[in-house]
This record gives sequence, C-alpha cells and structure tokens, in this order.
Amino acid sequence: MQVSVETKSALERQMTITIPADRIDNDVVKQVQQTARTVRIDGFRPGKVPLKVVQKRYGAGIRQDVVGEILQQSFYEAVQQEKLIPAGGPSIEMKTDEAGKDVEFIATFEVYPEIDLADFSDVEIAKETSEISAADVDQMVETLRKQQTEWSEVKRAAKDGDKVVLDFEGFIGDEAFEGGKGEGVDLILGSNSMIPGFEDAVIGKKIAKEFDIKVTFPDDYQAENLKGKEAVFKATAKTISEPTLPELNEEFFKKFGMDSADLESFKTDVEKNMSREMSQSLKGKLKDQVFAKLVELNAIAVPTALVDGEIDNLRKQAVQQYGGQGANLDFNMLPKEMFTDQAKRRVSVGLLVQEVIKSNEIKADDERVRSTIEEMAQTYQDPKEVVDHYYSNDDMLNQVKSLVIEDQVIDHLLSSAKVNETAVSYEEAIKPAAQPQAEDEANEE
Repeated sequence: MQVSVETKSALERQMTITIPADRIDNDVVKQVQQTARTVRIDGFRPGKVPLKVVQKRYGAGIRQDVVGEILQQSFYEAVQQEKLIPAGGPSIEMKTDEAGKDVEFIATFEVYPEIDLADFSDVEIAKETSEISAADVDQMVETLRKQQTEWSEVKRAAKDGDKVVLDFEGFIGDEAFEGGKGEGVDLILGSNSMIPGFEDAVIGKKIAKEFDIKVTFPDDYQAENLKGKEAVFKATAKTISEPTLPELNEEFFKKFGMDSADLESFKTDVEKNMSREMSQSLKGKLKDQVFAKLVELNAIAVPTALVDGEIDNLRKQAVQQYGGQGANLDFNMLPKEMFTDQAKRRVSVGLLVQEVIKSNEIKADDERVRSTIEEMAQTYQDPKEVVDHYYSNDDMLNQVKSLVIEDQVIDHLLSSAKVNETAVSYEEAIKPAAQPQAEDEANEE
C-alpha cells in the first residue's frame, strides 16, 4: 500500500492511497468461493455451482463490497502509519477502480489541532463569594408563601395586590391597534407586568363597569409603531380577587417535600436548599469565566466535523426544550447558523480542556467523586441508596468522574491565575451571568 499526504489547510489533510490489485483480487476470489458454497442457483446442486457462474452473476457486487471494506481498512492503516488523528470521517474520491488494476483513492479529512497552551498566570478572574443572611431566608419563605397564594373573589373596588380578570382593547385616536386586545387576562396589581400607568388606572375600579386606561408607550417599546404613542384602553373588570397567604404549618411545609415540624426547622431546610443553589450558581459563573478566558487566550482552529456534530446536539436540545419530548419535530428545521457560534465555543472549550487534562495528567480524585455523589444524594429520601446506585452503574459513575475532572481543571487553571474575590448579595449570587461568546477569530483557520 502506498500513501502520500498533502496539507490543504491548518486542519485539512488529503491522503492519496494506492492498494495493490492482488490484495483486492485475492479477497474477491475468496468471497466468490465462499458464495459458491452457499448460493442456490436453479440447475445446480447446493455447493456445486461452478465458480465461473458465480463470478458472472455475483462478481461485480462481490468486488464492490470487497473494495468498500478494504478502502475502510486501508484508510485506518494509513492514518496510523502517518500518525494522524482524524477529527471525523473522510470524504472519499475514487481515482482508479478497475478489475486487475491497482485501486487508488483520495481521502480528505480534518485532523485535531495541535495545541500549545498559553500561560494562564496573567489572567485575572473575578470570583464572587456570598453568604446567606437570616433576611434572605425570611424573604425566600415569603416567596414560597406567595407561590401558594389562594384567591377569593370580592365585590369591592380593586386595590394594590389584587388579581383582576380584565377584558380590554387599545386605541390610538379612534383606531384600534394590533396586539392591543385582551380577553380574560389575569393581572396582579403591583406586579408591574404592564406598561407604566396601566395597573395604576385599574386600582379603585369595580367589576362590570367599563373604564378608560390612558397610557403613553415607552420610547423603547418593542413595537416600533407604538413607541412614544399615547393610547386609551377601553377596559372592563370581570372579577376581582384578593390574596390569602397560607399559614406556615406542617401542611404548608409538606407541599415543598419537607418534613419540618416547625418554622425554624423549615427555615433550616430552606437555607440548605438556598445554599446548594447559590453554590452551584457561583461555581457555574466561575467556570464560564475561566473557560471564556481559556478560549480567549488560546486561539485554535476547530474541526468542521466536530462543530457540525455539536450544532446537531444543540438543535436537538432546542427541539426538546421548546417542542416537547412528544412533539414530532425535526431538528433539521432549525437553521444551523443559529447555533454556529455557540457550537464553535463548545468545541474550542472541549479541545482545550482535554489538552489541560493531558498536559497535566489530571485524573478524577476518588474522594471528590464520592463527596460529589454524596452531595447529590442529599436531595433524595434515601441518600445511601442513591450513592450505592451510582457506584453500581458505570455510566452514571463516569458522568460524575467527568464533572469532577472538569472541576479539577478549573482548580488547576485558577491556581496560576490572579483571582480577585468579590462579596455579593444572595440575589446577585444566584443571578445568571451573561453567556460568554468565543471570539470569531479564535475559531478561524
């Protein structure tokens, strides 16, 4: 077998492979003989069909199968011989494919980029820290109470905090405008879910009596034709309901899956959940920041095959998220361009993280694996059963090991970076950070 390699770009390789004719012919003869022993043809006894008859009837198909199989074998033999690591399957172009002649084909494919990690010591990282106060816990308990609010209809005029079911239609001058009509709309007064002035105008109104709501649309309103315009909504309150917050008792605690006996133990459980959420949020924001810096510092070309694969993953996730698991939607309906930048960044991060792991021989720390599983298990009724289940399932255990290795990569990079800690409130700590975007030039060849 003869092999020659041509570098077409930073990642693309074009390999010309020549396979000796006798390698193809010998395998074809063997397959013809094998077929002759098993094939059934009218006029011949089983196993007694002449080779010439088999060759004439099945020879072309047999040769095609043999060539296809040997092409695949030859490609992988060639990349091993040339010490290349393909980042995806090759595109094959046949140059010569005739019986009795050497077979020649061209395989075009991408390889993984060579990565020389840049020094991380000059990188500055802003690490948020936070603590949960008693006031934070009280506020969360109140939020949970509001989630369980019960509404009772009243006959009085509407006041702040009430829920009003409204019918309305908006006009600019004498013309009704598109999108300005609503029927049976639930509106909680004080929620600020409508444009300024709308909710205030409902306060003091009674049911079944039409009234006007005069407003001015903000200059930055999303609908271009309504920006800065004065409008009047003809509105009628169909029902008015006042809120009743539930009592903080065992019945209320059980609605959140907690067996708390009293308010103090409930607050303790709530604080544990808040702490877990806050820890995950801070950890996630720190990880995103470190990976963004890693990508920014190491501009690498990314293989198209890997990006295309990641785009498909993102499209499938989008269909599942917005279309529902049961919806018969084809993810190919979503344009690839919607996900290209995100896919490139994910591939860049993955390649760089793998290089950090390889360069520093990072392996999952067994103690961290166990502590991670035990922490995850605390949210279940029987934590020990969950821990045992993880350790009896290789796939689940390996998923946790991957997470731990990722954490160890973050720790390794932070150990050489300049880390500036900033204390923030609980609300700020759990607020998602803006998703970092990879620099376009970092992914160009």
